[in-house]
Amino acid sequence: MGYRISNADVAVIGAGHAGIEAALASARLGLDTLLFTLNLDAVGNMPCNPSIGGTGKGQLVCEIDALGGEMGYAADNVTLQSRMLNTGKGAAVRSKRVQADRAIYRVNMKKTLENQPNLRLISAEITDVMIENGAVTGVRTALGAEYGVRAAIVSTGTYLNGRIHIGEFSQDSGPDGMLPATHLTSSLTELGVEFMRFKTGTPARVHKDSIDFSQLEIQNGDKKILPFSARTDREKFFGIEQYPCHIVYTNAETHRIILDNLSRSPLYSGRIHGTGPRYCPSIEDKVVRFADKPRHQLFVEPMGRDTKEMYIQGFSSSLPEDVQLAMLRSLKGFENAQVMRPAYAIEYDCCDPTQLYPTLEFKKISGLYGAGQFNGSSGYEEAAAQGLVAGVNAALKIKGEPPLILTRDSSYIGMLIDDLVTKGTNEPYRVMTSRTEYRLLLRGDNADIRLAETGLRCGLLSKERHEAVMDKKSAVDAEIRRAGKTVFSPKAVNPVLDEYGSANVSSGITLEELIRRPELDYDKLSELDKERPPLGDDVKEQAEISIKYKGYIDRQLKEAERFRSLESKRIPDGIDYSDVAGIRIEARQKLEKIRPMTLGQASRISGVSPADIAVLMIYLKIK
Repeated sequence: MGYRISNADVAVIGAGHAGIEAALASARLGLDTLLFTLNLDAVGNMPCNPSIGGTGKGQLVCEIDALGGEMGYAADNVTLQSRMLNTGKGAAVRSKRVQADRAIYRVNMKKTLENQPNLRLISAEITDVMIENGAVTGVRTALGAEYGVRAAIVSTGTYLNGRIHIGEFSQDSGPDGMLPATHLTSSLTELGVEFMRFKTGTPARVHKDSIDFSQLEIQNGDKKILPFSARTDREKFFGIEQYPCHIVYTNAETHRIILDNLSRSPLYSGRIHGTGPRYCPSIEDKVVRFADKPRHQLFVEPMGRDTKEMYIQGFSSSLPEDVQLAMLRSLKGFENAQVMRPAYAIEYDCCDPTQLYPTLEFKKISGLYGAGQFNGSSGYEEAAAQGLVAGVNAALKIKGEPPLILTRDSSYIGMLIDDLVTKGTNEPYRVMTSRTEYRLLLRGDNADIRLAETGLRCGLLSKERHEAVMDKKSAVDAEIRRAGKTVFSPKAVNPVLDEYGSANVSSGITLEELIRRPELDYDKLSELDKERPPLGDDVKEQAEISIKYKGYIDRQLKEAERFRSLESKRIPDGIDYSDVAGIRIEARQKLEKIRPMTLGQASRISGVSPADIAVLMIYLKIK
C-alpha cells in the first residue's frame, strides 16, 4: 500500500516538451498542477537534434506561441542561428528553424516551471495511474507516494521501457543515458490501454576541435530574422550573434564501411523490433534504401555556446562504436574526428492514438490524457503542441468548460491531432507541410491572427496580446486596401519594370497588380511606392503574401468552408453502429473503434467510404 502525500487537480507524467507545455497550460489556467520527472536535470532535454522548428514544425511553434504556449519564446532566447527554410519556394512551405543552445534551453525551461504559480515540479517515477469507476483519481510513485488528482496527462517521451542499442550492445535506458520508466506501461495495460513499440535514434556527437572546418561548406544564418514569439524583444533578437553551421557529404568509402557492417547493425540483425521513422531514417537505412545515390548530405551543427560538442544531423545510426568511428573518419574534414557521445537507437512503448478523442483524452478512461511521443508522434514541436492541447483540455474539463478542439482547417496542430486520433500511425508520426490540405492558409506568419481568438477563449492568451494581434490584423488589412487603390502611371512604373525584367504597361497599374507579378515584391517596389506608410516587417510580409497568393488563398478558403460543413454535423456519443443498416462490416468496425465525433472525422477514417458516410447521413437524418 502507498501513502498519501497531497491532492492536486492535474498530474503531468514526464517533463519533456509535451509535459512542459501541458503543465504550464494547466497551471496558468488556475489548476493545482503536479509535474513529475525521472530526473530534474532532464527537464526540457533535447536528446536528439539541438534545434526548434523546421519544415512544418516551424508553423507548429508559431501556433503554440499564438495560443499562449512557451516553446517559441524559449527557443528565441537560446537561438544560435535562425534560418527560414524553402525561401525559394512558395509561402505555403516556408518554415522557420533555429539552432538552439540545448543546455541553456533546459536551464531556462526548468526556471520557468519553478517560478510558475500553481505548479509543483517533482522528481519521481510514476508507476501507477489510479482509477475508480472509469475515472482518474490519483497517481502513485515507485516509492509508494500517492497524489490524489482529477486528471493525469501521460507525456513520457521515449522513456517507457526504453532500450538503447549500439551494435551488439543493448541495455534498458532512457535517452542520453537516463534511467528508463519500467513500470507504467504494465499499469496502463491493466487499465485497457493498447500499446505499440516504436524506435528512434540519434547521431554521434563530435569534438569541435577534431574537425577541419576548412574542408566543409559553411551555412550561415539569415541576415534578416524574425522571432518565433510575439513576447520576444525584436530589437534584441535582431542583434544576436549567430553561429555558422556546416555541410559535409558521405562518400563511396562511407557507404562501403556501412554495407560491410550491416550484419552488426541491430536494425538488420533483428534485435530491434520497434518501428522507426520513415522520414528520418538512420544512415544505414539511407544507404540501403537509396543505393543509387553516391552521397548523402550531412549538417554539422553546434550544441551550444559553451560546449564543443557538434551534432552531425543526418548521421543517425545504431551501428557499433568502432564502425561509427570509421564512418565518421571517412568524411572529408573528419579524418581525426573524436567522438564524445556515440550514436544509438532507442526503442520505447507508446499508445495507439486512435484510443483518444480529439481532446487527447482516452475514450475509455475519464480524465486520462496522452501527449507527445507517448501518442506515437516524433519531434519536439509535435510533442509540445499536443502537450498544450492536453493541458488546456484537462483544465477545462475540471472547470466544467467546453473543450478545445482544433480542426484541420484551423491549424497544423489540429491536423496533427486529427491524423493521430482518426487515422492512427504505424510509425513515429512527423508533421510535414504536405500533410495538410490548407497549407497556404496555415502559414507561420499568420498563426497569431488565426488562433488569437482561440487562445483568448481558452484563457492562455492575455487581452493585451489579443489586442496587439487585432491591431496587426487591422494594419495588414489597411495595407492590402491601400495597395488596391494606389495607381502608378506607365511613365513612373516602366523604368522599374525594366530594371527587374518585368513586362511594361501602357496604362495605369495598381500596386496590388505589381506585387502579384512573380518577379516583383515589396522591397523592389519601395522606390516607386513613395507614399508607403511605415510598416513592421511582419505586417509587410503578411500583406505581400495575401496579395500575391490571393487567388490560391480564396480557393483554399472555399475548400475549408466545405470541410466545415461536414465538421459541423455531429454524431451522437452513444450511437450503436450495428443499428445502421447498409454500412459495410469493415466501416462499422472502424467507426466503432474510432468513435468519430463528427461526420467530417468519420469521412477521414481509413476503410470508411463515401457510400458509408451517405448511409450514416441518412440514418442520422442529416441533409
